[in-house]
Amino acid sequence: MDNTTKKFFSSPWRSLGFFLMVLITMIWLLPFATALLTSVRTNDDILEQGFIAIPHEWTLGNFRTAWERGGLSRYLPNSFYITIPALLGTLLLSSLSAYALARFQFRGNRLLFFLYVGGTMLPFQVLMLPVFRLTDALGLYDKQLGLIIFHTAFQLGFCTFLLRNYMRTVPGEILEAARIDGCKEFRIWWQIMMPLTLPAIAALATLEFTWIFNDYLWSIVLLRTDALKPVTAGLATLQGQYVMDWTVIVAGALIATIPTVLLFIFLQRYFIEGLTLGATK
Repeated sequence: MDNTTKKFFSSPWRSLGFFLMVLITMIWLLPFATALLTSVRTNDDILEQGFIAIPHEWTLGNFRTAWERGGLSRYLPNSFYITIPALLGTLLLSSLSAYALARFQFRGNRLLFFLYVGGTMLPFQVLMLPVFRLTDALGLYDKQLGLIIFHTAFQLGFCTFLLRNYMRTVPGEILEAARIDGCKEFRIWWQIMMPLTLPAIAALATLEFTWIFNDYLWSIVLLRTDALKPVTAGLATLQGQYVMDWTVIVAGALIATIPTVLLFIFLQRYFIEGLTLGATK
């Protein structure tokens, strides 16, 4: 044991904190470990032994069953068809509005900003009926385009709030120098402001992809046709009327988590930055 480790464990409070963190981590990982065990068991084994038990039979066929019979081969691409356009639209519109709110002083600037912030605090449950009636009136109900537009509008306030705070930290002298050289505002936004705010945009892209991809409520509210649903809503079709094949359902849920887990692994630095974005310069 080196000197650093000895010094760490020499304090009883530090040792207690370390073991508490390990215990909390193990408790947090317990449902995930249970899900992994369930996905490789047979349904008969679960009915006989229960969920928390050492499996007597092991199989990987549940993943193939969830992919083929459960329709994940169709639902998973649908999630990308919905998430990627909504993500691009959200980042584009929020960066434009954030640039205007951060770098221009006009009447109603602060009021418009407060509307963005207030919209993020509005409980989404109160929007269910108005959004449903609005999409139906516009002919967007039961269409993926309607869900894409809703996600874009719903996430616009949060993204504008964070990008606006980040853009205010960019030195104004850089923008003034570009204006003196004859650069137009749209070009300043695209060639100067966007590259400077790339860390913030990357963090937001990571967060928004995860939130939109994992959405379940609005996909079942705004989509009725089974062939159009994303993977989160498609997993509900694996539930039987009288018997629940939990092994296939859990296997399908684990497959559905792969894109977001991979995204977090490769972009975890930006993900963590997104938690404190705008708090410090």
